[in-house]
This record gives sequence, structure tokens and C-alpha cells, in this order.
Amino acid sequence: MNDLVERLADRLEDIRQSGLERRLVELCPLAGSRVAYRGREYLNLASNDYLGLAGNRQLAAAFYRQLDPDNLPARFAPGATASRLMTGNRSINRQLEEELARLYSPATALVFNSGYHANIGILAALAQKGDLILADKLCHASLIDGMRLSRAKVIRYPHLDYGRLNTLLAAEREKYGQVFIVTESIFSMDGDQADLVRLARLKEKYRAILYVDEAHAVGIRGTMGLGLAEEHGVRFRVDLLVGTFGKAWAGQGAFVICSGVVRNYLINTARSLIFTTGLPPVSLAWLLFILPKIAAMDKERQHVRGLADNLRQILMQHGLETRGNSNIVPVLIGDADRAVQVAEDLRKQGYWVTAMRPPTVPAGTSRLRLSLTAAMRKEDLAPLPKLIAEAMEKNR
Repeated sequence: MNDLVERLADRLEDIRQSGLERRLVELCPLAGSRVAYRGREYLNLASNDYLGLAGNRQLAAAFYRQLDPDNLPARFAPGATASRLMTGNRSINRQLEEELARLYSPATALVFNSGYHANIGILAALAQKGDLILADKLCHASLIDGMRLSRAKVIRYPHLDYGRLNTLLAAEREKYGQVFIVTESIFSMDGDQADLVRLARLKEKYRAILYVDEAHAVGIRGTMGLGLAEEHGVRFRVDLLVGTFGKAWAGQGAFVICSGVVRNYLINTARSLIFTTGLPPVSLAWLLFILPKIAAMDKERQHVRGLADNLRQILMQHGLETRGNSNIVPVLIGDADRAVQVAEDLRKQGYWVTAMRPPTVPAGTSRLRLSLTAAMRKEDLAPLPKLIAEAMEKNR
């Protein structure tokens, strides 16, 4: 054990020397888009609470007003106490999946404990030996781990390079039993979007399965908040659509929209579903409570889009490099240490900003990831571009 501790201590020191050490920080959530840390209030630009629901006290109060002794065990119990295939599956699980299926009709839905559970479970269950997975180079770590757990061959094509993807499909398709095209719809670090229309055409041309992770799009994109596939008009052409509840939904868990056969197969084979305790009823009750409200929040979605478009424009006016076209607004810095210093300077100005560093992003592309929510106002963000430019000049 002492040898292990020494080895790990050496590795931790290497991480520190590289400017890549991470630490847990305890924040206190406040109303709206604000947090408190050590007695000071900050505008929270590091949250995925895209619709501002997590900080909405009125909604939380309305949710808990539903609580009474009669529905406490069924809808507000703090734990499921067992896996869904044992005794952890209740009527509230079915109700949520039926409501999701109704929104995404015609389809069925299966709920997982998290986006990570979904992505490692679905790909490992469906992609077999003799199959091929073609995945965007910048897919999330959970998708990468799901690919590793599968027995399929994996090729990662250059980010958003659909010419290269077409070439790979033309050359490789007939060598494999099934081919899966795997992508995020909105990429979490660059804030850019997949061309889902083009991907749908490719999957149909080459008889492939299209797997789209909509973690950063459900709730915040599409007329009804169903994601980028809804916005692009290809929702019915996506074979496996994965969304998470932990971001715009301000809840816990994830779901996959798929055919009934696929759903039943996953119930029998997805290890991350079978071998874990189910979600607490209170978490499911919140999701059922908020589901119809999210579908009606197009005004909030448009507000966030306007905030992001305006912020990108002003960032570029200050000579800052940004990317994407979503409410995730990166500011490219490059060096990891410099990114940390810029983020710390912004915190001194009352903005809770996090530096994204390797291995979360490729080496040499460390950045600030500014995550905009419906609880923010244009005037909240107005001073930010100038402050970032000044902090970058100071830490040159």
C-alpha cells in the first residue's frame, strides 16, 4: 500500500506541476443564476442550469407543496432502495417514461440514473463484435468509455468532418454487421453543433444507426425543448436520442428515446441499468412536475439565444477568440496556467468562471467556458468581455 501511495503522490505532483490539478469547491446556491462562496456572491457562469430552473424558488416551493403523508412513500421517498429490476421500479417510473414517449412520439423512452450511465450502458449493450462505431473526435468522455466497453471496432473521425465520415462509411460499411454513427448534438466545450440533417442522410445512405447525445440541447433547443434534432427537423430520423435531466431540466438522471425493441433489449442487457439502484421517487416526481413546463418555455429559450449571440459579438469586438453558436460560449486562451489565472481574476470581479484544461479539452486549447442561462440578463454580462480582455493582457 505504501508503494501505491508513493506512486500516486508522484503522479499528483506531476499534475500540479502541469497546472492541471483539480479540487472540490463548496458553493452555496442562491436565487437566479448566483452562487455564494466564502461570504461573497457571484454570477454563476459555470452551471448547466440552462433554463434557470434550479435557482427558481417559486417552482421549488410549488413542487414541495404537493407533498402530503399519503403520497410521501410513492412520490417523495428519498431512495428507491433497489435496482429497477428488483423492487426499485414503481408507477412513477412508468409515468415519466410514458410522458417522455408522448413528447417524442412515436417512440419509447427508458430512463437511466445519469447521462454517464446511459452512454456507457447503451453502446456496450448494442455494439457487438463485428460492428463498427464511427464517432466524432470530440464526443464526451462517457461516450468514449461506452465505446471502450463495447466489443465493436471504434474509429473517431475529425470533429464535424463529414467528408471524412462519408469516406470512412464508403470504405468500411460492408465489412461490418452494424455501423453506429455517434455524435453529440451540441458539443460541451466548443458550444458548436453537429449537422444532424447531413448525419441523417449519411446514416440512411449507408444503413447505419444514428446515436445522438443531446445532453446540452434538451430543454434549451427546439420549439418544445426536445433538442437540436427537433430544431433541425430530424427527430424521427435519429435512432438513439439520449438526453439528460441534470442540465436544463435541473434534475437527476437521463433518458434514451428509441424503438420498443431496443428499449426491451436494453432492459435485459444494459449493465448500467440492471446493476444499480433506481432513481429516488422524489427525483422522478420533480421531472414529472417540470416536464410540461419545459415544453412551454420557448420564450426562455429565445432569451438565452439572444444573450449568447450578443456576448459572442462583443467578445470578438474585444479581440477574443470564441467558438460555437449555442448558449455555451468558450473563450480560447491556450495555456492551462494562464487560463486558471484569468478565471481567478474574473472571480475577483464577481464572476464565477471555471478554466477548462486537459484532459477535458485538447492540450493547448485551455479556455474559459461561459455557460449562459435564462436567469441572466444582458446587463449582467455587459462588463464581462472587457474584464476578460484585461485579465488576459495582465496574465500574458
